[in-house]
Amino acid sequence: MTAKNNIRTAAELLVDQLIVNGVRHAFCVPGESYLAVLDAFHDRDIAVTVCRQEGGAAMMAEAVGKATGRPGICFVTRGPGATNASAGIHIAHQDSTPMIVFVGQVARHMRGREAFQELDYRAVFGTMTKWTTEIDDPARVPEIVSRAFHTAANGRPGPVVVALPEDMLTERVAVSDAPAYQPVETAPSRDDMDEFATLLAKSERPTFLIGGSRWSETGCAAIARFAERFAVPIATTFRRAHLLDALHPNYAGDLGIGPNPKLTARVKASDLVVLIGGRLSEMQSQGYTLIDIPSPQMTFAHIYPGVEELGRVYRPHLAINATPTSFAIAAAALDPPANPRWGGTAKAAHDDYLAFSEKPTDVPGGVNLGAIVVWLREHLRDKKI
Repeated sequence: MTAKNNIRTAAELLVDQLIVNGVRHAFCVPGESYLAVLDAFHDRDIAVTVCRQEGGAAMMAEAVGKATGRPGICFVTRGPGATNASAGIHIAHQDSTPMIVFVGQVARHMRGREAFQELDYRAVFGTMTKWTTEIDDPARVPEIVSRAFHTAANGRPGPVVVALPEDMLTERVAVSDAPAYQPVETAPSRDDMDEFATLLAKSERPTFLIGGSRWSETGCAAIARFAERFAVPIATTFRRAHLLDALHPNYAGDLGIGPNPKLTARVKASDLVVLIGGRLSEMQSQGYTLIDIPSPQMTFAHIYPGVEELGRVYRPHLAINATPTSFAIAAAALDPPANPRWGGTAKAAHDDYLAFSEKPTDVPGGVNLGAIVVWLREHLRDKKI
């Protein structure tokens, strides 16, 4: 931790907080409203990628957050710079991706006068972020940046917008760095897992859906191991095909855009649907047609890291506030029944997936991307690339 008598500009203090929190890469479009931060990046151990447009910078930061589970960092200038970045912010919100966007702001004494490119960021971004704030006091930079990391990464992850008045950034203060943020890993209780095991044991046609964020390699391996031990079908949801190998014998397909009609029929006919880590939004639910709202027609279990999402649209019969990784590990440790009632459903679901994906769909035009993917799969199946 930096000594309190170390006098720094607010911009230097901000960059130091990024380093404390493990940031090694930031994306930006330079602007006059945060020149002091650009100066503070000089000779620091953070790679800065300068982008041509703020939407691209925000989407690059979103991709980092999605791939690593740690907040992606983006800097944009005020007014049109901020609004250009809104597309990437909205993606991070809907995809539950941890990201922090730092936005330049007019000087504090000009606010409220509609100064050049002035925006009320709380009003502009309030509905598409987990938190939008502005730093008025340079001494609070460590506190607010620390809160931004905790907010972006924990519970249901998402974007945070922090506005930086340009005159605040050049003020000098003597304050200590805040400690690095720590992810909070919520885990299911023993009672949760007992109730889950009871619901599953009674089921004859279970279907598991996995999606959302806060997965890890350990979590993905655990859910694959659970699928094998319990012989249950597992489908991935919109933009989450990477969570389970499509060649896994229990893989039932992707429940996103243009899914296998047999997969959607399987979900509707299930007597137990278990959703782990994701939300049944428009794409995953096929326009909110798969499961009745608010009371699902089948037994419905929802495992999610953000408690505010449990029961928000669908009333689950079992709601577990836990990260997908912690639940997957706990589920993989359960003992499967000797003669499960759902025997054979995983193989049938995987066979349906293979039949649907082996032959590309006919499309107009001279290029069929499905045919290209089939060719690549057939020729690269056994190759290490």
